Amino acid sequence: MQSFSSPAFDRRPRLLVVELWGLGDLALAIPFLRMAARRARVTLLAKPQAGPLLQRFCPEVELIPFTAPWTAFRGKYRLHRWPWLEFSALISGLRRRRFAAAVSARPDPRDHALLAASGAELRVGFPRAGPRPLLNLALARPASPHRFACWQALAASLGWHLPAPTPPDRTGRHVILHPGAAQPTREWPRERFEDMAIRLRAAGWRVTLLGEQAGDLEQLLVTLATADRFIGNDSGPGHLAALLGVPTFTIIGSHPPEHFHPLHPQAAWVEGAPCRFKPCNDYCRFAEPHCIRSITVDAAWARISRWLVQGATAA
Repeated sequence: MQSFSSPAFDRRPRLLVVELWGLGDLALAIPFLRMAARRARVTLLAKPQAGPLLQRFCPEVELIPFTAPWTAFRGKYRLHRWPWLEFSALISGLRRRRFAAAVSARPDPRDHALLAASGAELRVGFPRAGPRPLLNLALARPASPHRFACWQALAASLGWHLPAPTPPDRTGRHVILHPGAAQPTREWPRERFEDMAIRLRAAGWRVTLLGEQAGDLEQLLVTLATADRFIGNDSGPGHLAALLGVPTFTIIGSHPPEHFHPLHPQAAWVEGAPCRFKPCNDYCRFAEPHCIRSITVDAAWARISRWLVQGATAA
């Protein structure tokens, strides 16, 4: 198999990376993709929304756009509605590229099936449990539960050292608030964000409160890049802000922050009330998500005001 350690540029091996889920997941994969693109001819299999991210952060990475039916929130296993012809064309296209290796950071056998179907000589990933015939290099879970640690472990398996990003300090006083999220279970009420905006302005911050649907992704990236701080829900825009080097504060309901908090050294958060069903993967058992709705403006402000001061001190 071709080496990934220091190949000549014109003879770089081909690498397939699979990340089929949301914007936040893609943002956490970008540091790996940027490093990989210096050492391999990289193809990313991801949703079409990955396009603007690749264009901005690693335009040399090829995107194969694919919306896997099992990533739908409802009806994901209605097999009679799956795009079987698209599957067949996808697999043929992957095999034509003759990948030297294929990787996934998820302990997901559906990803691993795609790695195997690609025909890649080396298939690297994290097995969930039991037999692992779809992988021929099965990695142990990292000590850190954060998803980025899995990308670091994948890099190490290919002979690379992938450090956590260390963005420069931001010393301005522009804070962006984003009250939207992909699922209602992750949304802190907008009126509480509006109350937070009032408090921030009173504290001397210039505030931009975005709409839940903050334009297209390219424009959102442009807007987020102007921020010195970001406050939002547990959703993609917070991860994008961190990727752009913006310190983030996240209002978190049902998901464990230690697994998926935005990747920034000044990332902070407030976590919602305990629930015996956590993590529920957004399938809340109640009429409303009490975990995130339990977070009052006063409780959030107590954390945010300290975070703002700490960030200013660090800068």
